[in-house]
Amino acid sequence: MTYTVTLQPSGHTFLAEANESILEAGLRQGVALPYGCRGGVCGSCAATVLSGQVHYPFGEPQGLAPYEEERGKAFLCMAAAASDVVMDAPRVGAEPDIEIKALPVRVEKLRKLADDVMEMTLKLPASERLRFFAGQYIDILLKDGKRRGFSLANAPFNDQLLELHIRHVPGGQFTSYVFNEMKEKALLRIEGPLGSFYLRDSERPVILMGGGTGFAPLKGMLEQMMAQGIDKPVHLYWGVRAKADLYMDSVVRSWVSRHPQLTYVPVLSEPLAADAWTGRTGWVHAAVAADFPDLAGYDVYLSGPPPMVNAAKTAFLAQGLPEEQLYYDSFEYSPDTLKAIQEKQA
Repeated sequence: MTYTVTLQPSGHTFLAEANESILEAGLRQGVALPYGCRGGVCGSCAATVLSGQVHYPFGEPQGLAPYEEERGKAFLCMAAAASDVVMDAPRVGAEPDIEIKALPVRVEKLRKLADDVMEMTLKLPASERLRFFAGQYIDILLKDGKRRGFSLANAPFNDQLLELHIRHVPGGQFTSYVFNEMKEKALLRIEGPLGSFYLRDSERPVILMGGGTGFAPLKGMLEQMMAQGIDKPVHLYWGVRAKADLYMDSVVRSWVSRHPQLTYVPVLSEPLAADAWTGRTGWVHAAVAADFPDLAGYDVYLSGPPPMVNAAKTAFLAQGLPEEQLYYDSFEYSPDTLKAIQEKQA
């Protein structure tokens, strides 16, 4: 069966087979649908069903909260049309035009930021630049056809080198290679920029909330805002387990000392006795919710593990944050890495 998919308010119309995702159908026919992980986690491809029906023959999207599904939200990377369908997808036709490229890169520098976090600096060919927006990510293309996505941790104005923050995932083939075998000057191939998580122009104050290496895209956003001059309140919340996981704490504190509009709240969920921690503890989204009981007037950016992002979305929307002022990037494991982790834990 073939069904017609209509997107509002852009008016784009295309055909979708019953056995393909709406995202794939749209991309195949030249419709520039936003997307990120393609695995039902990040929510970059979300749209609202106005009429008709969709179903999930490829599995239920992990990042779609029950209350979102009740409101008609669908993740197009996993959803297939079950009838002719009309969807509200306001970002279609509104996304800025950025060319996605596949490029060779050289590993310019490897530097451990923490026991399980590596800063990888990639150098582009002399004749190439990668135009991107602060917060987007790239895929590293592996020889077996698989790919690994990592956020760009530097601002777009500094694009000769690309900065990634790579966390070592036990059982992760690529991250284990990075930590144990990779050498500087190694050659890789990348594709990017990707994703719809990037800094928007707005006069509203901003809350940036990251968990673990979810700090990386927020770092790029902050560097961009500082370069342009921070002219509104910007609040950074960084949630980690212990003090050692705040792998760029001194850097952020130096930014705060130079930019009065920037505030920084690190939150530890499991501080060690040796940390002698006197700051905030618990879940990072709970700290934000406590400090901002009314979020209606803010733009909020979330990046990090899916449980953190999902918990924050539920809490913040309940505290008045309009959905159109919420942007997020959920750091999911690749399917093969997740399988390796599960087998190791079994």
